[in-house]
Amino acid sequence: MIINSRFFNRSELLGFLALAVLLFVILPLSLDIFRLNLVAKYLTYAFVGIGLVLCWGYGGILSLGQGVFFGLGGYCMAMYLKLEASSVENTKIQSTPGIPDFMDWNQLTSLPFFWKPFHSFPVTLLAILLVPAFFALIIGAAMFKRRVGGVYFAIITQAIAAILTILIVGQQGYTGGINGITDLRTLHGWDIRTDHAKFILYFVEVVLLFGCIVAAQFIRLTKLGRILVAMREQEDRVRFSGYSVANFKIFAFCAAAVFAAIGGAMFTLEVGFMSPSFVGIVPSIEMVIYTAVGGRMSIFGAVWGALLVNFAKTSLSESFPQLWLFGLGALFIAVVLAFPNGLSGIWADHVQPRIDRLLASRKPKSAAGYVADGAPAE
Repeated sequence: MIINSRFFNRSELLGFLALAVLLFVILPLSLDIFRLNLVAKYLTYAFVGIGLVLCWGYGGILSLGQGVFFGLGGYCMAMYLKLEASSVENTKIQSTPGIPDFMDWNQLTSLPFFWKPFHSFPVTLLAILLVPAFFALIIGAAMFKRRVGGVYFAIITQAIAAILTILIVGQQGYTGGINGITDLRTLHGWDIRTDHAKFILYFVEVVLLFGCIVAAQFIRLTKLGRILVAMREQEDRVRFSGYSVANFKIFAFCAAAVFAAIGGAMFTLEVGFMSPSFVGIVPSIEMVIYTAVGGRMSIFGAVWGALLVNFAKTSLSESFPQLWLFGLGALFIAVVLAFPNGLSGIWADHVQPRIDRLLASRKPKSAAGYVADGAPAE
């Protein structure tokens, strides 16, 4: 896709290039593989942030249950990897060879029917996209068709995250329970635990991330994106204009679910496991905080927010593990009260104007008092 001035304005283009240089060049050359893998883990949450920008920032739909879709994508990938690691040869010491170890521990004697499609990698890739989208479609249709929104929708999505966590933990024989799905080793025979594999997976994830950025930017600039903004500001006026507000909300919610699921699938590949601790209420709220800190109206801000907040979380939680959650809450309150548009708002309101004035003052003036581009000099 050719990125031109109509797709990205000057500031966005500079942000796109700066992020590309950082992720493709600077970080791989300056970090060891352990730290690079940490960055890859942080970037998996950036996918969720991009979806929340469309859903919450532009559509006005605050979802406190994005961990559900992050987890669904992660579990779909984990199921495929676990089946590959659970070949008859690898599990011959079990009572029932050929099934995952946690199923054997829970005295299951055959593979459950809903696990069988995940023997196929193409089916797994489709499931990563379609299962969260279908789940979001059901929730969205049930809520938005009845005009449930605002804080009520946020509470309902939070409750769904809690319910799914309880379900995963309770069905230990089918899901791995509280431990999740662990001991993931290979992808098509390729050992994903090696440093070389983690290096390659990092670049795969960055490419996917930029693909999602371009997709989100495309949605934002189309008529659909303008309707989402109008719907956020004046929902009744959009409805009286003949548009189906419910269908637009469902689309935004499903798109955010798909972005989150892609991040969850990459998280499983990068970290090597998936557990219900990434599905519940706390991680879902943290994902909203990443977006708020970066700027809920900025696609690039969501990526920066995920990187910076997770970096702070890793750094501070090592020294002050008991205080980190209080710090995270205080950070969210401070952003909402002082900088409602997050880091991107600070940049747009305070930094970018100064840069523009500095560049304008340095343009050469002609004898007639005009700067180089033909505009009158101040």
